[in-house]
Amino acid sequence: MLKAISLKIEPVMPLRRPLAAVLGLLAFSVAVSAGAQETVRIGYQKSSTLITLLKTQGTLEKALKADNIAVSWHEFPSGLPLLEALNVGNVDISADVADTVPIFAQAAQAKLTYFAQEAPSPSAQAIVVRKDSPIQQLADLKGKKIAVTKAAGTHYLLIAALAKAGLAFSDIEPAYLSPADGRAAFENNKVDAWVTWEPFLTGVQRQLPTRTLADGTGLASYKRYYLTGTPYAKAHPQVLNVVYEQLDKAGQWIKAHPQDAAKVLGPLWGNLDVATVEAANAHRSYRVQPVTIDQLGEQQKIADAFFKAGLLPKSVDAKDVQTWKP
Repeated sequence: MLKAISLKIEPVMPLRRPLAAVLGLLAFSVAVSAGAQETVRIGYQKSSTLITLLKTQGTLEKALKADNIAVSWHEFPSGLPLLEALNVGNVDISADVADTVPIFAQAAQAKLTYFAQEAPSPSAQAIVVRKDSPIQQLADLKGKKIAVTKAAGTHYLLIAALAKAGLAFSDIEPAYLSPADGRAAFENNKVDAWVTWEPFLTGVQRQLPTRTLADGTGLASYKRYYLTGTPYAKAHPQVLNVVYEQLDKAGQWIKAHPQDAAKVLGPLWGNLDVATVEAANAHRSYRVQPVTIDQLGEQQKIADAFFKAGLLPKSVDAKDVQTWKP
């Protein structure tokens, strides 16, 4: 927040300032302070459920109004361009991104601070095939074309699933597609399998005849992280406190009121019906927690797996980041 312009008034001898003039200058100082307003720029995706709820309900605007801080919202198609925008200073706070995304941002030398996480939700992402597909097990993916979003959590799920089947990432043909394009390719038989996350996962499972080859259980815990630029974290801890508190409340509310939450989110997620949204949200924990460096062990596993697969330009120390504590 911009500070008020302070006027240090010292006696000047023998000339004295008239009292009215002094009071006028002080009134100007207060007016400048009251009129100055900062804006926190928040980047998000369609799958950023808790932030989407706060945006739709105007919750953050109300909570930050007391500190004279406004909010601007910026939607991104996926997590990687969102963190790229964070790194170059085009947004101040990133809504939740999958665990893989910060690893790619670190490889690009981004200065990141983790300020919150959602507890693991392994069943919120999965590899699906069409019901009549000859693919029956993970080993059958060898040589197949698989739709996946680059750097998304599903990208790591695919690597981990292939490794479990004794396959390398080079044993398949990846089709790097956004969720919308991945759905279209899968629906039109342009790919053999699709790796996706909620709410896209439940949407395709309920609307098309599919089989789930594997979800993240035992393969990828699928945490989602909230990040900010390190300079912003140091300069604006009061904003992060407010955002963290409201995220925590939103996570509790969505679990306590699943149908009400589904009615809000359905239209925002491409007019998904209430039952589909409820089923999708049941796979997400939405339990907001702080992040500590010693919790980033799986982040290192993810970084090592991507580097081994030749998908990162250099090795990454997953703990070479800052964390913020509410």
